[in-house]
Formats: sequence, C-alpha cells, structure tokens
Amino acid sequence: MLTRCIAIICIAAFAGRVAAQAEKPPLSATTSYPARPVRLICPFPPGGAADMVARMLAQRFTDQLREQVVVDNRSGAGGVIGVQIAAKSPADGHTLLLASSSNFTFGPAVEAKLPYDPARDFMPVALTVIVPNILTAHPGLPAHSIGELIRLAKESPGKFSYASPGTGTTSHLIGVLFERAARIQLLHIPYKGGGPALVDLMGGHVQLLFGGISTSLPLIKSGKLLGLGVTTMKRSQAAPGIPTIAESGLPGFEVIQWFGLAAPVATPRDIVARLNRLTIETLNNAEFKTQLYRTGLDTADDNTPAEFNVYMKKELGKLTRVFKEAGVHIEQVR
Repeated sequence: MLTRCIAIICIAAFAGRVAAQAEKPPLSATTSYPARPVRLICPFPPGGAADMVARMLAQRFTDQLREQVVVDNRSGAGGVIGVQIAAKSPADGHTLLLASSSNFTFGPAVEAKLPYDPARDFMPVALTVIVPNILTAHPGLPAHSIGELIRLAKESPGKFSYASPGTGTTSHLIGVLFERAARIQLLHIPYKGGGPALVDLMGGHVQLLFGGISTSLPLIKSGKLLGLGVTTMKRSQAAPGIPTIAESGLPGFEVIQWFGLAAPVATPRDIVARLNRLTIETLNNAEFKTQLYRTGLDTADDNTPAEFNVYMKKELGKLTRVFKEAGVHIEQVR
C-alpha cells in the first residue's frame, strides 16, 4: 500500500512538472543565437567592393554577436553560384548573404531563367550600402572625357571594350544602358568577378570598366586609371573632380548599385529582426560611416526588413520596364 502511494505521489509530481513546463512560453530563437560561427556568403571574389563591404560588416557583427562571422567568397556566374548556395543553406541564421543589386534586381530584370528567385528564396534583412559607380578607363585610351569617348566610339563601332564582373551583373548592365543612351556600340568582355576585371583593365587588355567607386578611386588618384564619369545624378563627395555622366552629355543618366543582407527564406523572424537591429546600429556607427566614406561609399538610411523588401520590388519593377523598352534580355541558364 505504501509503495502504491509513493508511486502515485511521484506520478503526480512528474505530471505537475510537465504541466508547468507546458505553461511556460516557448524559448525565442534568439535566446541561444548564435550557437556557432556565422557564415556571410559574398558571391563575388576578393578584391572588389562587395568583398570589402562584406568584411567590414563581418567585423562589426563579430564584435556585436560575440561569435565569429566569417566571410565566405563563393564567386562565379556573376554571383549566381554564391546566391544559390545561400538559398539552399539551413535557415537558422547561421548563414547570411551579401545581397546585391546585381543579383536581386538587375539580373532578374533581364534573365528569365535564373536558378533562384529573390522573393521566394530569401528573407530581406536590411539595405546596407549605396555604391556610386565610375566609368574608368585605361590611361592609354585616347579619350579623357565622356564626350570624347562617345565621339570615338561612334567613329569606330565595337572597337572599344569594357570589362564587367560577369554577364548580367550591374557593371555589365550599366554598360548596356550607357551604350543605349549614347547610341554607341562597345565590346563587352565578362570576367569572373570585379577583381580579375580590374586587373585586366590596368593591364590594358580592355579599355573601360564601370566599377565601384571604392575600388576605382584609389587607382584613379594614383594615376593608374582615368575617371571619366560617375553614374549618379550628383557628383560624389569623395571625388568631386569627376563629373557625372548626366552632366557630360547624357542628361538623366543615373544608375545606382547597392548591397544589403539577406537570409534563407525560412529563417526565424526574431533572428531576422535582431540582425536588422544590429545592422542599423552598425550603419549609424560614426567610425563605420567614416570608414565607408573614405572609400566613396554611403550608408543606407535606417530601414526594416519590410522596407528593404519594398525597395527591392520597386527597383526590380523599374529596371524590368527600362530593359524591356531597351530590348535587353539575356537568354541564359547559369
């Protein structure tokens, strides 16, 4: 009888503990996040603006999360390979992607057969950096202004070549828009990333490149490259001596490149919200802003994941219309 009573008491006590645990709210996904090092996939090779931005963000996040954030360069196919890897990674917040206008707006605007869908495969975290682009030229180019380049290109269609980090990238498509606006024909030479394209430009193997200001400006200041024009409507504060393409004979010409953070689509929303807060704190950090400014980059305004999503949809819609009107479409499975 005593044994039976003890058993009943034990069962009741166990049931009570189970009930008490059931009444407790579930632990937030951020309670133990991050549980291990975080991988930030950069879909472009070392040496370009994307890699620099990724490493700057990784350093700040490492300090804030108290866990190592490692940049993983997975380049190829104009960034598509790295984006695919990120899309197929576990959605637990331990894999992030340096999203770019190249892969999230420009590429989808002209390629109907991309092996990923930004809206379907990713959860926006935050818009981070705005990247002015500069049309740079090898010093041996017999044109030292946009006007001179247009004149020479009209005299010799297809003679002058421009490099890009790959077909369908922002750099390539800026070139397409420039050709259309100037009514000229250039020769496009795609590379596997911005770094290799820049090396061949400095070597004189190609004449032109629409490059990010962060990587182009030091080379322009050292005399290794010429800066013909920036793609924004206003001159860059970091390079006020370089005119805009719009003021150099092509009124209204404007193309802006951007970088942001995204995560696999099923990543818990509370983790995404935490990453967004950390990102905005980073963008508002005076030291971080100064470091970006010195390279010619600008931080984005404060934004939520929802606002970043709206921005991307708006940009995609605008670019899709522009390229459709221009008759630009890339039939390619990468």
